[in-house]
Amino acid sequence: MSATPSSKPSRRNGAQSPADRRERVQALPPARDADRLLIETFIERAWAEDGLARNTQDSYRRDLDGFARWLVGQGPALLEVQRSDIYAYLAWRSGDGYSPRSGARLLSSLRRFYAQQMRLKKIERDPLALIESPKLGRPLPKALTEAEVEALLRAPDVDTPLGLRDRAMVELMYAAGLRVSELVELAAGSVNLRQGVLRVLGKGSKERLLPIGEEAQHWLQRYLAEARPQLARGQQPLALFLSRLGEGMSRQMFWYSIKQLALRAGIDTGKVSPHTLRHAFATHLLNHGADLRALQMLLGHSSLSTTQIYTFVAREGLKRLHSQHHPRG
Repeated sequence: MSATPSSKPSRRNGAQSPADRRERVQALPPARDADRLLIETFIERAWAEDGLARNTQDSYRRDLDGFARWLVGQGPALLEVQRSDIYAYLAWRSGDGYSPRSGARLLSSLRRFYAQQMRLKKIERDPLALIESPKLGRPLPKALTEAEVEALLRAPDVDTPLGLRDRAMVELMYAAGLRVSELVELAAGSVNLRQGVLRVLGKGSKERLLPIGEEAQHWLQRYLAEARPQLARGQQPLALFLSRLGEGMSRQMFWYSIKQLALRAGIDTGKVSPHTLRHAFATHLLNHGADLRALQMLLGHSSLSTTQIYTFVAREGLKRLHSQHHPRG
């Protein structure tokens, strides 16, 4: 069967944007009714077996629907697919700028779908059996330079209660390498300014005691004395860091705050995320000679291999420094 007009390679210069890719898939004819029912049945069974999160269900549905739509112009239905059809679909997607990670996710969705059909004896051969997923390099965390961190720390307006709160939060996150969830969930009694330590409840309810340094102590002390009483409005909330309504901060609130601080500091917001200062903490400690095992304990990583990712970040930074300043770089 000849391909539908929308399934022909499009005339395009370079990779497509995510919106272009979605539009190209939506331009395909709707999936067959039988295939749509098959996809929903697959998702219901997978949910019953593993309790899939909503985002995972949506990913499976999106991946399988795109494939089923493309198949309409090629002939076979989902249960009639051969390995060559999988390869042809991957080739159809290849010019649109899909990342290797996106391709791996698609193959994972197809692999699980056809594994279920095999168990239900709806197909005799798994078309994914000899298809390998692309090998993915581990993404490196985006770390700010020390100068950028300094600019971010100086961005809050400390003459206001919210600005003083933001300064204390970013100082503490950078000083202790906290996860954003650990930062916003800190209780008022978790910090000991006299000893300069912080008690943190991390992943798996594992507790760790962290040093916070004189600079973070200074801003925490100011926040507790000047800003928090105003934000608490006469109440005694448990959370250390409070919103303008006197309630505990959320991850989304901190995300918004740190994006605004990045804009004010003139930092590319694409480099800034809720974990930006944790990544900077780890990378900068390694740059200054910190021991990897000690860093593992400070970050609360259960495995050293998780901490080792920061050695690659530090190495990449040294390479950039060399190429920029060495006469033969």
